[in-house]
Amino acid sequence: MALLTKEQIQNYHQDGYLVIENYLSNEEIDVLNTNAQKLIDEFKMSDVKIFSTDNQSNVLDNYFLESAYKSSCFFEENAFDKNGQLVLDKSVAINKIGHAMHDLEPDCEKIAYKKSLYEIMLSVGASQPVIVQSQYIFKQPNIGAKVNPHIDSTFIYTEPMTCVAAWIAMQDATEENGCLNVIPGSHLSYPIQERYIKNEDGMSTSFTKTAHERVDWDLDQLQPLPVKKGSLVLLHGELVHASKANISDKSRHAFVLHIVDQSATWAGDNWLQRPEELPFKSMHEGVEKVNNS
Repeated sequence: MALLTKEQIQNYHQDGYLVIENYLSNEEIDVLNTNAQKLIDEFKMSDVKIFSTDNQSNVLDNYFLESAYKSSCFFEENAFDKNGQLVLDKSVAINKIGHAMHDLEPDCEKIAYKKSLYEIMLSVGASQPVIVQSQYIFKQPNIGAKVNPHIDSTFIYTEPMTCVAAWIAMQDATEENGCLNVIPGSHLSYPIQERYIKNEDGMSTSFTKTAHERVDWDLDQLQPLPVKKGSLVLLHGELVHASKANISDKSRHAFVLHIVDQSATWAGDNWLQRPEELPFKSMHEGVEKVNNS
């Protein structure tokens, strides 16, 4: 795959996002989907946790924090009744799997560390890109939860800020099944106002304010961003984006990687921390490993 054109690079820096069609082949998508289904099959129901986009307290525990270095499953809130009993088969009730599949699952590793993505990251200005987080998001039919407007640097923070999301459509993402919504150029307009951190007790997390004065996002500017299966969407870490609930009868799977620059400082109070035995791996190292395996 060729490097980005000057126009694509300019558009990314101007708009805060860039769509690259036909990034993954159907065969590569099938590999990721099969791996996700394998992880679901292996998941023990005794470990059930709910991933909520409205109330993060549901997952602020060791299970969530340990997902930084595991392949953990999180369920849709609406998959449970008022008594907390699962009312759907787990295969259609899981919201996402995260957050270290790119370094733990060989099939995910091969796709996460594609040379083309490494070259794309270099093209948009990264000097030493490193993948710090991966997610397989299901956006299940009829119950796929909304994702509230946010910026990724709130959760993936470096100094200076270098976060970029590589959001890859495993299926067609439409307005009906909850495609991305973005505010073009918002990465240039709104300073980061809060951060999601690991508290000093090491057992919980919270949001903490930054020194920037609060500025309300103009959510009327959110624009739907439908994309075809296999498309890669690059999202600047400070771009305001969201997605609506999926109330259609079609799922909206996506594979998402969050990438930072190793030359920046990884904040010691970021919620996402890796143990010494599983350090972050540079994309260059990952590409070399995949190509030599």
